Amino acid sequence: MNIILILPLLIGFLITFLMIPSWIKKARAIGLVWDDCNKLNAAKVAGSGGIAVITGFIAGVFFYIAINTFYFKSTDNTINIFALTSSILIGFCVGLIDGVLGWKGGLKRVGLRKRYRLMLVLISAIPLIVINAGEAPESFAFLNGSLAWIYPLILIPLGILGTTATFNFLAGFNGLEAGQGIILIGALSLVAYFTGSGWLALVGLIMIVCLIAFLFYNFYPAKVFPGDTLTYPVGALIAIMAILGNFEKIAVFFFIPYIIEVFLKMRGGLEKQSFGKARRDGTLDLRYDKIYGLEHLAIFLLNKAGIRATEKRVVYSIWIFQIIIVILGFLIFRNSIF
Repeated sequence: MNIILILPLLIGFLITFLMIPSWIKKARAIGLVWDDCNKLNAAKVAGSGGIAVITGFIAGVFFYIAINTFYFKSTDNTINIFALTSSILIGFCVGLIDGVLGWKGGLKRVGLRKRYRLMLVLISAIPLIVINAGEAPESFAFLNGSLAWIYPLILIPLGILGTTATFNFLAGFNGLEAGQGIILIGALSLVAYFTGSGWLALVGLIMIVCLIAFLFYNFYPAKVFPGDTLTYPVGALIAIMAILGNFEKIAVFFFIPYIIEVFLKMRGGLEKQSFGKARRDGTLDLRYDKIYGLEHLAIFLLNKAGIRATEKRVVYSIWIFQIIIVILGFLIFRNSIF
């Protein structure tokens, strides 16, 4: 690892960190603000902050490509990186369109219809399809010969669609999405590094430093929300790293909290929101009679244990659960990783 590779990380972090205050002012000026729904007197907070994160990420990745090309005199994995960034940008554009339509009036969702979002997200898989990215896992060894087309044309789009759509489910609390992205992509970057894909680990690290820069403004009390401009690209990156690094099984295991979240959301017909019900003392209670997400489960368990269920504690609880899943994943798949 050459010290010059720190530069893409610094560029990604600084661009994100310095761009966010300007974006907050701009978002407020154009009325792109959303209610902070876990507060009793919900303040208006700037939305679609993922714009700064993806700008910093793309800048950092392109600088990494430039270092590879002009300093290391190498074009290894350049096609893969361009396919990755193309998919991320498509996911970002879908999130931007949906974010601009956005949330109106607190809990009322008036963005793109679900079927249109799903169709547009599927388009983000095209760059990986055209380069025939990745290899079918060993458990799908039957996908050879005349069936080889199934992996790039069906499984890759479904994988990207699944992670992109469901990463957006576990959300709605200050700092939650950015923190989850840091944990998941951090874990996948470690897997990529130990399995011989150092370039992929570095791309993951660029996203991580951008998310850390964003978290300075997004953690409680949030000054900016991520919106779909962040959750769609980060969800897509999780799938893309698994595909390009050929560690899909490990990524699926790391994604267990989101799988649980999907089943809990399905109890409410995918219509129930993740927010809690704010009390006068600043703590949270359940918004519904039943549990429709890990956020609700965290509130329930904290209150049951006699611990004040604050927004911060709900976020910490979910982060801890995700870290436990990651540690278990490294233990279970250690022979495949190390």
